[in-house]
Amino acid sequence: MNTDSRAPSTTLPKTEQDLINDVTQKITQHSNELRKRYRVLGFQNAIGASVMAVSVTGMIITGTLYIKGLIPGWLCIVINALLTSFIHELEHDLIHRLYFRKHPVAHNLMMLLCWIARPGMPSPWLRRELHFHHHKESGTHTDVEAWITTSGSKWGAKRFLKLIDGFVFGIVNALFAPTWQEKIRLTVKVLRLNAPMGLLYWGCWYIFLGYHLYTWVNSLMGLTVELSAAASLLIQVVNAAVVIIVAPNIIRQFCLFFISSNIHYFGDVMPRNPLQQTQVMNRWWLWPFQLFCFNFGSTHCIHHFVVKDPFYLRQMTAPFAHKVLADAGVRFNDFGTYKRSNRYSFTQPEA
Repeated sequence: MNTDSRAPSTTLPKTEQDLINDVTQKITQHSNELRKRYRVLGFQNAIGASVMAVSVTGMIITGTLYIKGLIPGWLCIVINALLTSFIHELEHDLIHRLYFRKHPVAHNLMMLLCWIARPGMPSPWLRRELHFHHHKESGTHTDVEAWITTSGSKWGAKRFLKLIDGFVFGIVNALFAPTWQEKIRLTVKVLRLNAPMGLLYWGCWYIFLGYHLYTWVNSLMGLTVELSAAASLLIQVVNAAVVIIVAPNIIRQFCLFFISSNIHYFGDVMPRNPLQQTQVMNRWWLWPFQLFCFNFGSTHCIHHFVVKDPFYLRQMTAPFAHKVLADAGVRFNDFGTYKRSNRYSFTQPEA
């Protein structure tokens, strides 16, 4: 039988698998020790529900204060962007069924609240399927979740557009498809992924941008824009929605996707090898991005080895876990990934 000796193997060498198992065992043991030391960590469901309650309540309070004119819009946006970063972490943990696993009503209620607070993302129930596949095939060409966050793409206007506005990117990508059948298929896919929450979310954003661009152009021409009572009410609602929920999520999502797409390697990663799937990015100058994605660049690599720990426990294990990861050869602060389109190999990808 004629076989191609150059074909990549999908089976990890025993020594490398042993190394992965050792990393997982050490971090798991450390997190278990923390659970014994701090008994409160045993109340995982209560912690998750409390973080959700505080985050959602905080968004309602800041939104109310903004509407009443008691705080400026920028402050509401910043606070809610921080709160939605907590909610994103909760959703990620819920996808792995880390809260209320045996209580489906509570579990699905938390999932729904995550979707309402972050309406620009596909439903968490749909994301669960994509995310489980991401863990199995992280960095390979079937990893749709990585592609959504721009991993593997060359840096340029197209990647920045996708980071900032995934909906417009999806539509533009569909319009440039080679055939009409493909254009229609991709357009329907974008609409399906965003229905119904995302369509309302992006609709508010585009109405907001369009209206304020229109009034600005008219002001340059010395004209005044007059609206009907219904149109005026619509703009007030849209303005409030943008400040309270849309703009905070655009900031949070940009920061998360920027960090996530660069800590994940893509395109030449050996399947199911967490030693190659991610790196740790924890340089001090990344803090403006890390702030709005709950230190994702520093801690997400831990999750690829130990899935069962919730987000707050990953923060607690990070100092110990970083030493274990470094000893195992996991990369830290490999900023050359920007030039390599997130390839694991240090060789430049082909044009």
